[in-house]
Amino acid sequence: MRIHCVWEHNGNDSLLYAVDYIGAYTRSESLAAAIAKMPEEITSYLKWLGKSAATPYEVVVVQEKVSTLQIRDADSDVLFDREKAPLLVKEYEMLKALALKSAADFLTLYNSVPDKDATLSPMRKTFYGQVPRTAREMYTHTKSVNAYYFGEIGVDADNEDSILICRQRGFEGLEAIPDFLENTVIEGSYGEYWSLRKMLRRFIWHDRIHAKAMYRRAVQHFGTELIANPFSF
Repeated sequence: MRIHCVWEHNGNDSLLYAVDYIGAYTRSESLAAAIAKMPEEITSYLKWLGKSAATPYEVVVVQEKVSTLQIRDADSDVLFDREKAPLLVKEYEMLKALALKSAADFLTLYNSVPDKDATLSPMRKTFYGQVPRTAREMYTHTKSVNAYYFGEIGVDADNEDSILICRQRGFEGLEAIPDFLENTVIEGSYGEYWSLRKMLRRFIWHDRIHAKAMYRRAVQHFGTELIANPFSF
């Protein structure tokens, strides 16, 4: 099975995104290492969706973006070529459902952590500041992009209530905009280009980044018997 991927990189640091599995990604110090991780990521992603994997995999890079960003910290601004096309209602509803499932599963994972203020990660700084160290900080950070992501495509949104509720409310605001399925490409903050398709991918991708970190650290701290794993990592 071919996995079509977009490769974003800065020197030796690489982010590899699976085009047909929205939000699936790998990150490593080189393209070869990122490719080597992709089969496991796709298997996990399909299991998350309740589907079986059709192996073996062949990774094919269909787009490349050379970046000046801190790729090693998952700083990204790539817009996929495929993210410029309009959406049909059926496709939008499928992607929206996936973004909401991701939020719901993130909330389930977070709620399973017995002590949400226990320090799970060592101190480290990235381009956006101090890395979240507790489950509560990881959850708050992940939820806090809601207003930002919706805002980049012209939707007024907020970060109030749970990650699921504020995301649902953002979609309600989006759907009140006439012709939102036209998927207009917009230049947003910092000269980065956005579209509805990109926003949907970014939600799921960002959830996966921090869900992986929370799950891994929480299991190390509390053990697998206490921590929910709705993402099938």
